[in-house]
Amino acid sequence: MKNRIVSEFLRKYWTNYLWGTVFLLLCVSMEALSPRYLGIIIDLLKAPVVDTHQVMRYVGRILLAALGVFATRFIWRYFIMGNARNMECFLRMKLFRHLQQMSVDFYNNRKTGDLMAYAINDIGAVRQSFGPGVSLILNGLGMGLISVFSMAKSVNTRLTLFALLPIPFVVFIIVRLGGTIQKRFRTVQKNFATISDRIQENISGIRVIKTYVQEEDEVGRFDVLNDRMKQSNINMVRVSSILTPLIQIFFGISFTINLIYGSSLVRAHEISLGDFVAFNGYLAMIMRPVISIGRIINIFQRGMASYKRLGEIFEVEPGIRDEIPPSGSMERLEGNLSIRDLSFRYPGQEEYALKDININLKKGRILGVIGRTGSGKTTLVNLLLRLYNVEPGKILLDGKDINEYSLEELRENIGYVPQDNFLFSDSIYENVRYFNDRYSDDEIKSAVQSSMIYQDIMEFPDQFETQIGERGANLSGGQKQRISIARAIIRHPPIYILDDALSAVDTRTEGAILKNLKREMEGHTGIVIAHRISALRKADEIIVLDHGRIVEQGTHDELIDQEGLYRELYQEQYGQEQRENMENEAS
Repeated sequence: MKNRIVSEFLRKYWTNYLWGTVFLLLCVSMEALSPRYLGIIIDLLKAPVVDTHQVMRYVGRILLAALGVFATRFIWRYFIMGNARNMECFLRMKLFRHLQQMSVDFYNNRKTGDLMAYAINDIGAVRQSFGPGVSLILNGLGMGLISVFSMAKSVNTRLTLFALLPIPFVVFIIVRLGGTIQKRFRTVQKNFATISDRIQENISGIRVIKTYVQEEDEVGRFDVLNDRMKQSNINMVRVSSILTPLIQIFFGISFTINLIYGSSLVRAHEISLGDFVAFNGYLAMIMRPVISIGRIINIFQRGMASYKRLGEIFEVEPGIRDEIPPSGSMERLEGNLSIRDLSFRYPGQEEYALKDININLKKGRILGVIGRTGSGKTTLVNLLLRLYNVEPGKILLDGKDINEYSLEELRENIGYVPQDNFLFSDSIYENVRYFNDRYSDDEIKSAVQSSMIYQDIMEFPDQFETQIGERGANLSGGQKQRISIARAIIRHPPIYILDDALSAVDTRTEGAILKNLKREMEGHTGIVIAHRISALRKADEIIVLDHGRIVEQGTHDELIDQEGLYRELYQEQYGQEQRENMENEAS
């Protein structure tokens, strides 16, 4: 991940870590008082005459220290753990914003499940590093240093050195295991992404799966992935589970050394029984942070693995750069479109998707685009929306190079209805206005009436508040298309682009929608892409694409009279008899 992102977060929230550290050290200092006070109480109780007042005073100090530990622990956890949640939200927003800036080509090469794993698992692992990980390190260092200092100064230096002799070996072994844990955790994350992607694909494609009776086959394939995920977790746990028993063994050695050598010092009257008890208390305090080293290594190795994965995403630069910063006021275009000698091929492809395209479309006119599948129709739209980079001087809007508009300004001036209609899992009302408060109820009603979906909405029990399933699963294809058309109409953009937006409606509804669209587009520029010639008959001009080239150009009647691809498509769709009927009706 780019270090500037973490630096930006720390610049904003560093004071939380500062105060958290201060209160954590106060907490550890007060916690370290209890073993010492307990040792003093034991020595007081061993005296020939017990000073009850002194004993109760130290008991009171232990209670006050416990109260102080409670208060300061709450405060440092609030600052440090709370700041980790700030980090999680900060990173997730950065990632989401970064993904929003990525080009279409980026998503063509990435799986949804993998991107979901970045946003959930990986960011969660980084949060663990900045929360529990940081607190465990600070707590361990503070408690360890204060305990060792107290053991050496208040009890006995030699006993301290002997008792702590096994600790460096523990640390060495734990650090050596860290790299293996990180490597195996990366495998776990990859397998999680694969499973997420499989689940997402199955949910999205459940109709296809059921239609082809593939339920059991999909379960079998998922079972393989599930076993792989289980095995990768077991491989990681196999390493990480060694840490705690290993630490306990070495601390068992420390306590044994303390018991043997410490008791001899008590018998030799070099230390008191209270000192010996206090020493054991300090050793127990050291044991907690050292045991947590295993957890720290676990957390940080997982965090580092996720950190590197996130870094790979953040290092990807947007394929489409917005060289022009958006201005405060949005310029409304007239809608004059000029395309000059445009040729384009997709990244990594040798064959051109479009070749030598020339179009001159004036404001208020409607251009029809037709061609067989793969002829370049949708590619043309992608370039008009700058979903891919366009060479300078090839596409002009109102006489200005399309690259000289900001992406926001360009796309705000285009009402686009794509082939693949996407609806959000929300109400019809919100889908039409696209969560924009500037549209009134009357405008929404007018838009759905123009797209011929109003009657369908009124027949739903909840009407405009009808909740749409994921990607419009509870609507027909025609209903989804008409809601998408209403979404474009309500904006009243200077340029309308309909990419095969009427393919799922019947011819009668298509005719009514086209009539309404003709009225809505009056004074606006329109580009209508279609497979059905009936959707293009009223266009002012039609271009016919074949293998990325314009092979014919003219009005419907002109193209019908030519011996070309348009006439061939017309005959395929209507037949000679229908043509004669239409000619008779026209006469």
